[in-house]
Amino acid sequence: MTNKVIINTDVKKGKINKNIYGHFAEHLGRCIYEGIWVGEESPIPNTKGIRNDVLEALKKINIPVLRWPGGCFADEYHWKDGIGPREDRKRMVNTHWGGVVENNHFGTHEFMLLCELLGTEPYICGNVGSGTVQEMSEWVEYMTFEGESPMANWRRENGKDEPWKLTYFGVGNENWGCGGNMRPEYYADLYRRYQTYVRNYGDNKIYKIAGGANVDDYNWTEVLMENAGHLMDGLSLHYYTIPGDFWTGKGSALNFPEDEWFITMKKAIHMDELISKHGNIMDKYDPDKRVGMIIDEWGTWFDVEPGTNPGFLYQQNTIRDAIVAALHFNIFHQHCDRVQMTNIAQTVNVLQAMILTEGEEMILTPTYHVFDMYKVHQDAELLSVDTQIGTYEYNGETLPQVSVTASKDGNGNIHVSFCNIDHVNGNSFELDLRGLSNAAKVSGAIIKADVMNAHNSFEAPETVKPVAFEDVEVNGSVLSVSIPPMSVVTLAITED
Repeated sequence: MTNKVIINTDVKKGKINKNIYGHFAEHLGRCIYEGIWVGEESPIPNTKGIRNDVLEALKKINIPVLRWPGGCFADEYHWKDGIGPREDRKRMVNTHWGGVVENNHFGTHEFMLLCELLGTEPYICGNVGSGTVQEMSEWVEYMTFEGESPMANWRRENGKDEPWKLTYFGVGNENWGCGGNMRPEYYADLYRRYQTYVRNYGDNKIYKIAGGANVDDYNWTEVLMENAGHLMDGLSLHYYTIPGDFWTGKGSALNFPEDEWFITMKKAIHMDELISKHGNIMDKYDPDKRVGMIIDEWGTWFDVEPGTNPGFLYQQNTIRDAIVAALHFNIFHQHCDRVQMTNIAQTVNVLQAMILTEGEEMILTPTYHVFDMYKVHQDAELLSVDTQIGTYEYNGETLPQVSVTASKDGNGNIHVSFCNIDHVNGNSFELDLRGLSNAAKVSGAIIKADVMNAHNSFEAPETVKPVAFEDVEVNGSVLSVSIPPMSVVTLAITED
C-alpha cells in the first residue's frame, strides 16, 4: 500500500488560535534573572534591563501571549513587593525553586514592558494559595483602572499614567498541589469568590482562567465545571512529557537510550487522550465550547544537567524535544475547537526552553526552531487531513510514524507540517492536495539530526537548525515527499 496523506484544501475545520503558540516565564532558576532580565547597569546590551539578544530572538517567533509570574511561584508572589523604586523593593526567598533570594527587581512594570517590547499579550497568574482577595483585586485595579483610586494613583506615582490592557488573568495555579493542596470542591468555592473581585474596569475585559487539573484528574475538571464553569472563560490543564518516574529519575535530557526515545514519543502522544477526555467532561457542562481549554504548562521535563542547582530545572534541548513540540502542536491543532491557548514551559533556561544563556552568550534550541517553523499556522484555518502512512515499531509496541497538520492562512497559502518520530526509519509518501488544481510553488524547511541527542551547545550553536527542504517533487496537485528519521518539516504551498 502506498503511503499517502490527503489534504482537503477546501474543508476547513476551525481556526487555530494563535495563542496555542504561547509561552511561560516563571521566576524559576535563570529564566527571569540572567535569562530575560539583567538590569540596566549590566554590561550585557539591554533595553531598560531586558537583554537585547533574547528580546530579538523571541520577537522573531511571534510570541502571542506570555504567562507570568508562575507556576508555583505565583502562589507565593505578592505583587506589591515588586513595584516602586527598585532599591526599596523587598527581597524574598524563592522557597519553591532553589531557596535563592531574589530582589524583586523584575515586577509588574518590567513584565508589562517586556510584553510591550515583544508585541505579546500578558497573561498574569494571581495568588490564591497565600494571597488575599483584596490583594488580587487591587492588582487588577492597579493595572487596568484609568480613574481616580488609590491603586491607579499609585501606578501613576510609579511612572505609568495610562492603564495597561490586560486580557488574560489566572485565578491561582495548581491549587491541587503547590498552590495550596486543595480539594476540587474547596478550590471551586475559592475560585467563585476570588474571581468576583477580578473586575472589568472601563473597556478592559478580563478573560478569567480557573486552575484546572493535573494530568488525568478528571474529577477535578468535573467538579470545577459543575460548580464554577459559568464563572470562568478558561480552564487550565497541566501535563509534562516525562519518560521516567517523576520522583526517582525522569531521565537524562542528553544521555538517553533508545527505549527512552520511544517512551518520550508515547508520552507526548498521550496529550491527545487527555484533551479528549477532559474536553468530553467540559462538553457536558459547556456544549457550546464557550470555556477554552488552556494548557498553560506543557513540555518535556528531564533530570537537571549535572552540576546545576536542582531547583533551577535547567536541561539541555535536543532533536527529541523538537519533535515533542511538533507533536504537541499537531495535536493542539486537531482540538482547536476547545484548546484556545497553550504555554510551553519555559521560555529561557528552564525545562523545554527556547533559549539558553551563559553570561553574555545565547543559543537557540531545536525547540525554538520548531516554534519558528510553525508560526505560519497562527490564526490560520485548520484543514482536513487523512493519513495512511505506516507505524513506528519498537519492542513490540507501535505508534503512528508520521504526524501531519495543515492549515490555510488569510492569503490563501497552504502550510503543511510533518514530524517523523521514528529514530531509525525515514518515510516516503504521496501528498494529495484535494481541491487544489496545481501547486505552483512549493518551498519548505526541515530540522533533522543523525543522532538522537543532537543539540546546540555554546561551543557548537548551530548543530540543529532549519535548512531548506528539497526532497519533494511536484506533479500538479500531488507531491512526492521523502522525510528522514527524527525530523520536522514545514511546507509552504501556493496555488497556480
